[in-house]
Amino acid sequence: MSRNKVITSIFVALFAAAILAFIPTLFITANVDVIEDEMAEIVSETEEDNISVLEKFPAFEKESEPVLSFDAPVSEVVARFHDLGPINSILVSQHGELVAEQYFRRMSTTRANNIKSASKSVLSLLVGIAIEKGYLESVHQPIGEFFPEYFQANPDSVKEAITIEDLLTMRSGLASTSRAHYGRWVTSSNWIEYALNRRVTGVAGVDRTYSTGNTHLLSVILTRATGMSTLQFGNKYLFHPMNINIAGWDRDPQGYYFGGNNMAMRGRDMVKIGQLMMDMGVYNGEQLISPQWIMDSVEPVTGRTSGYENYGYLWFRRYSDDLDMVYAFGNGGQYIMILPAIEAVITVTTQNESGLSTRNYRRELFRQIDIEVVPRLKSSYNPA
Repeated sequence: MSRNKVITSIFVALFAAAILAFIPTLFITANVDVIEDEMAEIVSETEEDNISVLEKFPAFEKESEPVLSFDAPVSEVVARFHDLGPINSILVSQHGELVAEQYFRRMSTTRANNIKSASKSVLSLLVGIAIEKGYLESVHQPIGEFFPEYFQANPDSVKEAITIEDLLTMRSGLASTSRAHYGRWVTSSNWIEYALNRRVTGVAGVDRTYSTGNTHLLSVILTRATGMSTLQFGNKYLFHPMNINIAGWDRDPQGYYFGGNNMAMRGRDMVKIGQLMMDMGVYNGEQLISPQWIMDSVEPVTGRTSGYENYGYLWFRRYSDDLDMVYAFGNGGQYIMILPAIEAVITVTTQNESGLSTRNYRRELFRQIDIEVVPRLKSSYNPA
């Protein structure tokens, strides 16, 4: 094993031990159903776990791959996650090479995890490709033209003028379909109409209100603009070129794929998405997405502020004194973390069965990454 791999394996053990120390303390935090009205908490759509059953596709037939080996002491430490924590998987990549991974709860290299709202960030990539390929004009294109049947019956110049960018940045001005409204929305007979029927509560392009209805409209727009389902489009231009298999993805009553939720993906494929962002849209030497789209996606729409809640085109960004981080986040603790300065990607998937506070879990997880992971990644960083 190379020196870099040894160092990285050591930090995984320490990282695991650190998380084990904080997990018990999180059980006394406020119930996750009490959601504050901030970007950090709006993704805690707990009703999603109780309503929608992930639509499974035919079994993934890819040949099983070996899990990266660890020294025995490392395996023993990390294995405690199975008993004490909700962790499903931890994977670490640096310099484009997978250097550490562990799976729990019957997860494996071939078993997919529901990445929940982290799929919003994947959807952002598909929108960027659609613009680059000419299926969509630009982010400034109004959405009214994609829903003629709705607006003919319900004329509304304000809603018709909402742009693709407004949906990408959660600034549509429409009341949310998430949180208290999520259950009524996903059990309605028409998700599109429900989302568009939401009252105007803010100024489009200005006021942020997190709503999965926004991203579902993006999925419908992709389908109507390209003549392909969102999955077919993704397979053609993103997933298949990267050898990514989407193992399951919910659809609405009209058959449109769920924009921004309930997509199943393997841990290694999550790492690929992170690496694609790291490499400015290049995969195996092929430019799949415009570098400009990557840059636009991670630039916060309201300027850079401290904290975790900076939001671009469906990607979060955290600024810190040490290292900036771009990340995708899904309810329950599904993460794709990208640290460009040290060429590292970290993915974490969890199965939150304990009612842990999403905010406290994330803050402590990131704190441990800062303390235990980042210094060791720095020590093994070899700039080209």
